[in-house]
Amino acid sequence: MKRYIKAKIALGSHGVVAFPTETVMGLGVYFDDEIAYQKLNAIKQRKPNKPYTLMLYDPYVISFYAEVDNRAVKLINKFMPGPITLLLKVKGKVVPKWVTCGTGVIGIRVPNNKKALDFLYNLDKPLLVPSANRADQPPCLTSKEVKKVFGDEIDFVVRGKANGKKPSTIVDLSGPETKIVREGLIPSEDIFKALEE
Repeated sequence: MKRYIKAKIALGSHGVVAFPTETVMGLGVYFDDEIAYQKLNAIKQRKPNKPYTLMLYDPYVISFYAEVDNRAVKLINKFMPGPITLLLKVKGKVVPKWVTCGTGVIGIRVPNNKKALDFLYNLDKPLLVPSANRADQPPCLTSKEVKKVFGDEIDFVVRGKANGKKPSTIVDLSGPETKIVREGLIPSEDIFKALEE
């Protein structure tokens, strides 16, 4: 019996799953499933004009989905897997336009959590992943909290506990200027220091 077969069945049926990362618990749907995407928006009570992060199991596959320049290579080599999200221009037509809300920019993250990486590796496709919380509410840190907050709205929950309370640091590399969109577990000074190396 394959690992996470129940999760794959749920995702293949436009389902929403939850799993731990090194920051907070995340919710996930297959990245090219617009029906599940709309369901995720409804569950989170979130406006549809805010894109979700594309979460991958390995930094080496990032270039399949997005344009990777020298800055991105430095940050990927230094901090991934880890609590960092890079905003990059999408590559070709691999990522549907609705995923980026028409911006052509996607946030990409590879979590540094063994259970999360194992889970992502065993799925058929990458996931769109926001934090596990309702809009404007604090994120869940355990699988028990997810079940308490969302109940039967979540189709599969990977048991476990997130490793931290701060979210990932978001770095915008989609333009010529490097911008820190959100400072999380990785300080902004560490980001710019890595870019200078």
